[in-house]
Amino acid sequence: MITGKEILNKFGFEVKEEPLSIYPFSPVYHVKYGEYGVVVKRTQSRANSVIAYTTMLKDNGVNVVTPVELSVDNPQKCEDANFVVYPFIEGIGYSAKENEIFKVGKLLGQIHSLSPTYNTYDLYEYDVYDFNQQEVEESMDAIVQHAEKAEVEIDRRLKPKLLESVANQEELYHVGLPHVATPHDYKANNLVLTPEPYLIDPDNATWIPRIFDLALALLLFHNEHNKAPDRIFTKQEWKLFLSGYKTHISLTKNEILYWGKAKQHVFLDEVMWLMAEYEEDWKNPSQRNLFTSLIPVLIDDDYTLD
Repeated sequence: MITGKEILNKFGFEVKEEPLSIYPFSPVYHVKYGEYGVVVKRTQSRANSVIAYTTMLKDNGVNVVTPVELSVDNPQKCEDANFVVYPFIEGIGYSAKENEIFKVGKLLGQIHSLSPTYNTYDLYEYDVYDFNQQEVEESMDAIVQHAEKAEVEIDRRLKPKLLESVANQEELYHVGLPHVATPHDYKANNLVLTPEPYLIDPDNATWIPRIFDLALALLLFHNEHNKAPDRIFTKQEWKLFLSGYKTHISLTKNEILYWGKAKQHVFLDEVMWLMAEYEEDWKNPSQRNLFTSLIPVLIDDDYTLD
């Protein structure tokens, strides 16, 4: 397996000791390039597609990182993974102030508004419509076990809602929801405020139903961020985020009609596995509080697109 030192050397950064990642969940290295700081991080296999897409966003006024010009290729393939060098963006972290929430909603709306009508950048296309009942059963067993150890009671209505989401997949796939090119994974720990929001991790760029991306922002915007509240947006905060988003986007009648089912599907896809796979998160009070705040959002319909 390639080391961080070997990755940095491949880009021309001479380091003598193994570097430490500044991100606990994947290799991200902060190093000096001349007078400036840069970040070396992993990107997806369709790296050139991501770069073409993010360059378009930047050319249209979006605050988003794009690769630094180097004397060697950027990005580069390192064994079985692609790595890219981005500028290190100085700024402050998100802390859920009202003006910040409005601004981050507005930035997502700006990004969505710039999407082409078709997947012209050849981004990965979202195609996860194949969950089954057994996966829900197994995940719920794990969630209940983790919750019991953490002395948390799981609402009994969660499992029926997840099974309902399994039944809705075919309908969501065929209903013809508008798709967008988007960085996806739009959440607080992928942004810094300069003081305007600046997207520092666009590497999950995907072609996906627009309201799926919006639902992901609702559910996991505060995930694993030490300055964000240990909960989902409040209903008032969600309205504020939407008001920023809608300065650029007018949602369709179909999107409003299928929002509840889309929200359930994204929970099934993105949240269920987080709650089931990572027992250590249930031991972390902040993450545990976020999980418990997410469940009512799936069960009730208070978080609308109005």
